[in-house]
Amino acid sequence: MAQKPTAKKPVAEDPRYAQALQSYEAGLRAMQEHKFDKAKPYFQKVLAGPSKELADRAGVHLNTCNQHLERSTATQFKTPEEHFDYAVSLMNVGDYVTAREHLEKLLRQNPKTDYVIYGLAALDCLTGHVEDSLKRLDEALRLTPQLRFQARNDSDFQNLAEDPRFTELLYPDPGAELGSDGDLRVDESA
Repeated sequence: MAQKPTAKKPVAEDPRYAQALQSYEAGLRAMQEHKFDKAKPYFQKVLAGPSKELADRAGVHLNTCNQHLERSTATQFKTPEEHFDYAVSLMNVGDYVTAREHLEKLLRQNPKTDYVIYGLAALDCLTGHVEDSLKRLDEALRLTPQLRFQARNDSDFQNLAEDPRFTELLYPDPGAELGSDGDLRVDESA
């Protein structure tokens, strides 16, 4: 069976299509990482490309990027507590990447704020960063020991429930006290 010769190059061999496809894929990757400002130029390149089908898809994604960017610039917070509440709402819907961005921004603005450090500890636990979670939880508890009561009942820390280090943080030895160097000391005279 003989094939008909074609004068037109197959789509896969067209370098302009290949470039547009690469831009489209790069835009999708950036979008999946919630980096809408980086995704936008990739989709704009696709719109100028040779494929109408890819351009139509890129247009839809470009619209989505624009909507997310408008929403994020419209998100002005009056207080750090309001900003924290927004970050927690992002955690609750599973948008851990954006929640982390907001919590880290809050931490840069307010470095020793117990609830922000506690929130990052919870987020670290939810995302499987156990060591970071324990370290941050310890830091938050040093700033505000009363957070122990909240952490004991916080479902965000359920992944740590069986970890003895977590138990030590939440139920410290009553005879232990902090030494001048910050290390835990046990009062053996009691």
